[in-house]
Amino acid sequence: MAWIKGIAGGDVTGKMNLIKLSVGTEGVESLAKWQARKDVRTHDGLPRHVTRMWPKREAEILNGGSIYWVIKGVIQARQRIVRLEEVTRADGIRRCAIVLDPEIIRTQNSLRRAFQGWRYLKPEDAPPDLPEGREAEAELPVELNRALAEIGVL
Repeated sequence: MAWIKGIAGGDVTGKMNLIKLSVGTEGVESLAKWQARKDVRTHDGLPRHVTRMWPKREAEILNGGSIYWVIKGVIQARQRIVRLEEVTRADGIRRCAIVLDPEIIRTQNSLRRAFQGWRYLKPEDAPPDLPEGREAEAELPVELNRALAEIGVL
């Protein structure tokens, strides 16, 4: 049985986000470059992130949720989650592909400690998007970005 999920039926009262480390990514631009690779895209050309676990709060995630990317210890961007798809790799293990809107939205920086896998992120705990006009600003160096986030400037 293949899992291809869209907005789940029934009463969905809330929305939930995911938070995920972007391991090996140097900044938002390198995240975009990685997602532009053909092997990271779905059959319809959307970027995806494959993970081992299927979110139990699927209906809330598909009710307008986003994945917030932690890059070098700081949340720096988010992407809207479009759908969840089953993926079976060569090892025969079923996994969850989190299919994403290709638009990467820069957020205000927020420090996060390292963790494995993904976690749920309540909307009220998510950092806001950068104000209009600031999304095109050049990224700060990683060390400066982290230092400013630590003192609450960003």
